[in-house]
Formats: sequence, structure tokens, C-alpha cells
Amino acid sequence: MRSPKPLLLLALLLLAACRKEKETDPIDLDFSSASDNARAEDAFNDILAQVDKAVDDNGLREACDPTVTFDTLSTPRTIMLDFGTENCTANNGRLRRGRIMVSYTGRYREVGTVITITPQNYHVNNNLVEGSKTVTNLGPNEAGHLQYNVVVNGTLTAADGSWTATHSAQRTRTWIEGQDTAPLSDDVYLITGNGSGVNRNGVAYTAAITTALRVALNCPFITQGAVTITPANRPPRIIDYGTGACDANFSVTVNGQTFNVTIG
Repeated sequence: MRSPKPLLLLALLLLAACRKEKETDPIDLDFSSASDNARAEDAFNDILAQVDKAVDDNGLREACDPTVTFDTLSTPRTIMLDFGTENCTANNGRLRRGRIMVSYTGRYREVGTVITITPQNYHVNNNLVEGSKTVTNLGPNEAGHLQYNVVVNGTLTAADGSWTATHSAQRTRTWIEGQDTAPLSDDVYLITGNGSGVNRNGVAYTAAITTALRVALNCPFITQGAVTITPANRPPRIIDYGTGACDANFSVTVNGQTFNVTIG
């Protein structure tokens, strides 16, 4: 009979090799999903902010305001925001070009109004923004704050075409400040909800807002809140937008390591 010792020795060597390989596997520190989601979130929030601003003042406040065309005879009614075919630089440093089409069934404050926003060859910082954003007025909550259902389905494509990231979201937008005043500058919203997407590397992920995102219309960026991004078969990534500063910065924490990112 053959001795079992060589087979046992081989099994032990294979086990040791497996352990060694596992011990030396690199820690997953990739935060592409978190970064791409944050950039898409920023781009589609920025679209709605541009629509709000254009409707409010017909684009007369800064050099990069669009030409605004209202069609009140069509059903539903439409608004076209045209930033032109060449980049213009907004006061906050963003580059914009292209058009944004808006259709609406009623006034923004009217319960049941549906607003659909569709970019047309629209670029922010030379990244192409495509898809749609639909905002539906749900009426006031128990505290008397108007709430809106927001559905986003879109893509963000790099200026050189080297990558495309998809972004989908279902959110509730609660108007917590400025609801009773005319100027937009004091309007503040809290955003909750979930989403999903595929990052620039083809990795699918889910997104869950764990701390409500604070969006103030006097600032072009999300100023507070946290989002958990979970790529397929990978540990979660935590996006933290900070404590209220109006800047383009946020942090991403993955596997105990924190990285600072600037939206660009």
C-alpha cells in the first residue's frame, strides 16, 4: 500500500500557499463607484438648480446664464435653457454648454405638478450629461413642508469619451427653508432615498442616503449628508459631504482609509 504521507504533505503545502495568497491580497481601496455617483449626483442637482434660477430671473444674473425660451401654448408647457455651443464659465467656475429642455404640467408649488428635465447635448466641465430628471409635487408633509418625488435616469461621459458612468435614483426632496419667500437664495432642501448605477469601470453598485443631503440653492454643491455606496461583491464606500461648507470637496472612506475628493 502507498504511504499517505506524500499526499498529506502536498495538501498541507497547498493550504499554506492559499493562506499566504489570502494574507497578501491587496486591500480594496478603489472608490470609483463613490466618486462617479457623487459627480452624477452633482451634475443632476446642478441641472435642477439652473432650471430654478432661469425660471426665477430669466437668466440675467451672470455671464454664463442661458438664453431662456418659454412656450406657454404647448401641452405640457415647455422651457428651453440654451447655454450655447461654446463653453461659458459660471461665477462658481463651472464650464457649461448645450441645452436643457423642461416640460411642466403646472406651477412648481402646485400639488401634482410634474416637471421633466432633459439635457440636450449638455456638458458640465466638458463631461456630457444625458438622461432625464422628473420632479413630482407630492404636497406638504405633516410639518407643512412641500415634498417632491425625484426620479433620475442618466449617464455621465468623460470629455474624451474614455468612460461612461450610469446613474439612477429615486429620491424625496423636502423643502425645509424658503418655502414662504419669493427669492431662491434662501431655499434649502433635504434629500433622502436610494439609487444605483454602473461606474466607469463597468462595476454595478447601489447607493443609499444614510444622512439626508442638504442642498441650499445659494450654493452650487451639496453641503452636508452621507451616502453609502456598495459596489457588487465589495465592501461599502461612505461618501461624506461635510458639515455645511459650500465647496466642491467630499470624502470617501473605504476599508478604514479616507480619501478627499474634489468634484471637477
